[in-house]
Amino acid sequence: MSRPAWFPANLSARAALREASPPSLPSPPTDPPTMPPLFRRLILLFHLLRYGAHLLWVAAPQHHKLHWMATLVSRMHAAGDAPAGLHRALPQLGPLAGTVAQALMEHPELATGTLHDALDAVGHLEEPLPPHEVERALTAAFGRPLATLFASIDLSPAQSGFAEQTHVARLATPINGHADIAIKLVRTAQVRQIGDDVALLCWAARWLERLSGPARKLQLRSLADSFSRDLLRRFDMRAEAANLSQSGHHFDGDKRLVIPDVIWDLCTDHTLAMQRIATLPATDLVGLGEHRVNLARLAAHIVEVVTQQAFEHGFFHATLDARRVRVSIEPDTLGRLVLADFALMSSLSASEREFFVHGATALFEQDYSRLADMHRDAGHVPATTRTEVLEAELRRRSEAHFADHPHDRSAGSLFHHLLHSVLPFDGGVSPRLADAQRAFEQAEVLARALHPGVNTWHIARTALAEIARRDIDHRGWLRRLSRELPHLANIVPRMPALAARYLQQRHDHTVSRQQQQLLVDLGREYRRTRVLLWMCAVCGGLLGAWAVLVVR
Repeated sequence: MSRPAWFPANLSARAALREASPPSLPSPPTDPPTMPPLFRRLILLFHLLRYGAHLLWVAAPQHHKLHWMATLVSRMHAAGDAPAGLHRALPQLGPLAGTVAQALMEHPELATGTLHDALDAVGHLEEPLPPHEVERALTAAFGRPLATLFASIDLSPAQSGFAEQTHVARLATPINGHADIAIKLVRTAQVRQIGDDVALLCWAARWLERLSGPARKLQLRSLADSFSRDLLRRFDMRAEAANLSQSGHHFDGDKRLVIPDVIWDLCTDHTLAMQRIATLPATDLVGLGEHRVNLARLAAHIVEVVTQQAFEHGFFHATLDARRVRVSIEPDTLGRLVLADFALMSSLSASEREFFVHGATALFEQDYSRLADMHRDAGHVPATTRTEVLEAELRRRSEAHFADHPHDRSAGSLFHHLLHSVLPFDGGVSPRLADAQRAFEQAEVLARALHPGVNTWHIARTALAEIARRDIDHRGWLRRLSRELPHLANIVPRMPALAARYLQQRHDHTVSRQQQQLLVDLGREYRRTRVLLWMCAVCGGLLGAWAVLVVR
């Protein structure tokens, strides 16, 4: 078989050597030694003190640095409340920090999104593995020489991200009809370093909670744990392969998008192999125009697919943005959406999904009373909240959206009020619902960037109304019945035994009632007999006494 020009020459030479000698697997690349945790914590503390002091020194006035520092320390020491003292000492910084802290307390999901956005922004700054280390890592991951698996492979990454990189390859023997594949490889040394860093973050958050009341109020420890889980989940290749496969099952046969097939034989803890599809970024309007992609239809499909993904299937991208939406340019699937990066997925429970679907339908119909009742039934507000007050808050926030022209209305902004109108009443919705609303809002922004004339309001209203209709018609009944069938399968064979037990219990209950009635009757007759005996004894005594008196 002829090899492409970009096939590495060193790989071909090594393949020839392996054919002449018995194959022997190279040892996995040795990772650099990790720094002891205690030493790293001490270094972190040193740098915090060093750069913190340097920052304060730079912030001080040019000619009154010592006096400013002394005043700052004295004010901080004299203040009984540290946050209030910080606000008084640094009036420019304090309000900003307080606002950020308050926002994170009310919307902790924003911190997660910001974290992943930051990682994506600095991903291109990370150096990818050189070709020889890529070959060693892939050989160790697959457990076989690359020449026995691939007809060709590009050891230079086609895409490099934060602690991961993607390579394209052609299989020597097609698997499931796919010859051209993409392989996502994680850089284990960097992932291990990230694990050490997030462990250090959790340690610092734990100590801050012990020493600071505001930190306990902010719940820094739980926030750091959430960061750790979400961050490390980005590099779980098997979980990403499972997410990709499940999404493919959800949209199987859908003509609006194409989801790459997973090559399970080549999926390991450090690699993800999937079908390779030639795509362009959804933001590349020039390239999409050159391939004659219908942008209006593509924009509508983005809103429809994200709505269906989140609110019908309940399994959606937790950090959806324009970078994770691409468009196929292959002849068979030209113009279809290709969703990428399935590492960070979220899910809605059945109750959350039904609340959003039917709540959004009520909001589109401006039925605020029904929506207020739904919020109360879902537990989003305290039980003491008055329905008419919540209804008035929903009306105040939402009516302005209906005053705009239909093409200018934003369904994503309306859904924001659907979820966050409960905040003034000390209520709140689950972070997963907020993630779903934010994913829809990102899809709406991308759709309007592709085609400014798209009516996302009408598309969202139609899609949600169709999902709500399927929930309450025969399909919804069948779906609920299918959920109950496993329970019925266990109950139906036991029906005769349950009926016999019920009849026995009724019989026992009847016998017990008869026995109780008999005991009551016996007790009554016993009391009557005792009274009669006493009366006979008294009468006999009186008659005896009367007879004695008469004889005398």
